[in-house]
Amino acid sequence: MAVYAAMIDRMDQSVGRLVTVLKQRGLFEDTVIMFLSDNGGCAEFLHEDGWCQWYNHPTWDGRPMRVGNDREIQPGGDDTFMSYGLPWANASNTPFRLFKHFVHEGGISTPVILSGNQFTQPGKIIHTPCHVQDIMPTFLDLAGVACPGQRGETDVQSMEGESFVSLIHDETGIHDEAGENSSWQRTKPICLEHEGNGAIRKGKWKAVRKYPNGWELYDMDADRTELNDLAGLYPGKLKSLIDEYKQWANRCGVGSWPPGDWPDWMNKDEFRGA
Repeated sequence: MAVYAAMIDRMDQSVGRLVTVLKQRGLFEDTVIMFLSDNGGCAEFLHEDGWCQWYNHPTWDGRPMRVGNDREIQPGGDDTFMSYGLPWANASNTPFRLFKHFVHEGGISTPVILSGNQFTQPGKIIHTPCHVQDIMPTFLDLAGVACPGQRGETDVQSMEGESFVSLIHDETGIHDEAGENSSWQRTKPICLEHEGNGAIRKGKWKAVRKYPNGWELYDMDADRTELNDLAGLYPGKLKSLIDEYKQWANRCGVGSWPPGDWPDWMNKDEFRGA
């Protein structure tokens, strides 16, 4: 975790260097900076002496990669890396449930910082949920351009996300989880799938499953930590969300899980959590 903290410090300094150069070149006034974290702390442990083959790749200058998670090796060098395992992942994600790979809040919740002269309310906090797929339409909206329908003779697939520019410019200030105090509302729910783990978020409601278990239902305004499963109390609401999830899955080509063409290393018990 000391190495993790050092990496964050170096990243922060690098962002500062980037901002300095933008100002020196007169580009900062026309720049929007969007910074977001990766999704969820990773609870997976790298079995360096087992099936993990990632250490076969040398460093950029040809030095051999050394296995990590070894008390004899000082962490932090560019010729080794290590996992921080279940305990630290739990600390990183608290109070949310589960970790990277899953679609409960511990695996998907991501803070984002927006900076730019286009935003007139410094320090504003917005709780309305958005998705990374909204970034492209938002930037196009800020730039005042439309997404092209074709590139050469190839059709460009329509964007899945929605611009949240009006949410940024909304003067009502702090928003609740469902965005009900905002002038901006999504026209489509947020749907997620990763290796059989699925979720759909629509307003304050979230249906979610941890593969191969069944679906759970949560009121995210009242229970952001997903501790009180309401599936038994609101079966009609759960069914309607699952139906919308299935429509999205069919439209976007989300297949059944597990697929039949897993590579051999993905069939290992260590990978599948068996």
